[in-house]
Amino acid sequence: MKISAVETFVLGTPWRDLTFVRVTTDEGLTGVGETRMLGHTAALRGYLAEAAGRHVIGSDPFDIESLVQRMKYGDYGRAGEIVMSGIACVETACWDIIGKALGQPVWRLLGGKVRDRIKAYANGWYTVERTPEEFHAAARKVIERGYRALKFDPFGPGQWELEPAERRRCVALVEAVRDAVGPDVEILIEMHGRFAPAEAVRIAQLLAPIEPSWIEEPVPPANARALAQVASKVDIPIATGERIHDRVEFRELFDLGVVDVIQPDIGHIGGISETRKLAATAETHYTLVAPHNVGGPVLTAANLHLAAATPNFKIQEHFNDFADEHVKQAAPGVPPVFDGFFALPSEPGLGVELDVDFIGEHPAQGAFFDLYAEGWEKRKGS
Repeated sequence: MKISAVETFVLGTPWRDLTFVRVTTDEGLTGVGETRMLGHTAALRGYLAEAAGRHVIGSDPFDIESLVQRMKYGDYGRAGEIVMSGIACVETACWDIIGKALGQPVWRLLGGKVRDRIKAYANGWYTVERTPEEFHAAARKVIERGYRALKFDPFGPGQWELEPAERRRCVALVEAVRDAVGPDVEILIEMHGRFAPAEAVRIAQLLAPIEPSWIEEPVPPANARALAQVASKVDIPIATGERIHDRVEFRELFDLGVVDVIQPDIGHIGGISETRKLAATAETHYTLVAPHNVGGPVLTAANLHLAAATPNFKIQEHFNDFADEHVKQAAPGVPPVFDGFFALPSEPGLGVELDVDFIGEHPAQGAFFDLYAEGWEKRKGS
């Protein structure tokens, strides 16, 4: 069996473009992969157009390790986000093909299940005004849908340091969410790498009585020493990793002992195998894994297969019950969240099938994400 074609399809929403990759073999089997780029979708498609002929076409989809090595190192230049995202799409599609060829869900090929269901947390639910009343009402809707965990960024346009009144406002939003969901629901606080270490510490100390399960990216991700300053002064678990695109770059975080939960994105770090290797390394440091996922149904499916077979998995991010729910139709087959958990996929491969006609009905909209704009609406593309 050889790969004979690599195709890309882009589904657009006002705030994210989802890139789907379909890999076809000379025996008629197809596999799918996906990633969500931030302003680099055209660059990704350009890279894949070049890499397909140079590295992918003619390859055996079963030889995933060889294919990833060629794509990652065969062009000499250091692989960055675009290259690693392209690798991820092709690599995930190869796993899909292998599962279909063998008649097995991917999680069986990764060593089998270590859990019977996969805990989810909701994101994308707080597209409301930044008032305690609005956040309280929106959080109640998440719980009513069965979720037992939710994540949100209460910090609006905040950057580096907040004014005292704005700091109190942000804490009040978190307090409102805690009041809405009760003491047993996990609250995850997204900080998006906004703050200087001293401000991140000050905010974390104010949030401590509300008992968030983690603070995420409290400082920009490029400087592990800055994260160490925060970790040494707060008791809340720290999560980070969505903007790290090579598993080697997690080494400093492990060496410094500054992260409690890593958040690799399958769609940006090279795919399922690369994420699995990173998770195994994290396990040796007693660190949990909660993969980042702002993607559609193919990425969600890939994450579920990884979670099923990963001992130190914690929880899975999911947007598509609250943000652009229609994107699920691009690749039906992902189990729904019920009572806060996904069931394990049971069909061969990833268990989803791409609907290119549906994708064609939702073209790219030039989406972008302006973190420091005030309000959700100003964060959407034109």
